[in-house]
Amino acid sequence: MRVLIIEDEQPAAHKLIRLLQEADKQTEVLDVLGSIELAINWLTNHPAPELIFMDIQLEDGISFEIFETCRIQTPVIFTTAYDAYALKAFKVNSVDYLLKPIAPEDLKAALEKFNTFHRQPVNYSRLESIINQLQPKTKERFLIKVGDHYRSIPTSSIDSFFILERSTFIQTATGKNYAIDHSLDKIEQLVDPRIFFRINRNCIVNYSAIRDIIAYSSSRLKLILNNQTEKEDMLVSRERVTEFKGWMDR
Repeated sequence: MRVLIIEDEQPAAHKLIRLLQEADKQTEVLDVLGSIELAINWLTNHPAPELIFMDIQLEDGISFEIFETCRIQTPVIFTTAYDAYALKAFKVNSVDYLLKPIAPEDLKAALEKFNTFHRQPVNYSRLESIINQLQPKTKERFLIKVGDHYRSIPTSSIDSFFILERSTFIQTATGKNYAIDHSLDKIEQLVDPRIFFRINRNCIVNYSAIRDIIAYSSSRLKLILNNQTEKEDMLVSRERVTEFKGWMDR
């Protein structure tokens, strides 16, 4: 099986190659491309592969731009670090959708689907509209308790979610902090990934709350948020810096 990988994160690409070879020793990886520009050039000048693995967010944009330039008949299995946009839609199509980190059993199921349906034509022109229409609804507000009273806080007015002394809190646009019952992992699944980004294990920030971004030691970034006290350090962890820059530059 001749496979093309379009992925801008080398560790993710190397893992995918390893999993593919474990699943099928006859797999031939033709190339690994890290950008839309490289992918377009490759697809324009080479025979079509049998299967394409394609990350949705690349270093120079969203991979759907490739389909606007190239006529692609090859089945595509999309991969992404973001939570499922239209997972159910792709599960009933010959195109599959895998969340990073890719589990071996998920890859195996995707390859089995490819082997079963790869001769059936795929309507790629509808993929982007399917994702936009079927992406899961995000949480619009969070209920918090203040003493004996309850308040509903609109998600749009939350600057950040953070962990402090093993408890989860929200900080509002007015600078007030409130305890919340959800874990940070759960919150990450509930909020819109286009607006909120998890900068490290202990904090999720709202794009509109970021006042300044400062280069910090060890290739990290320091954020200054609106209504943030000067003594606080909002650091983007080293392993998330590249993804954070892409999120800010979309």
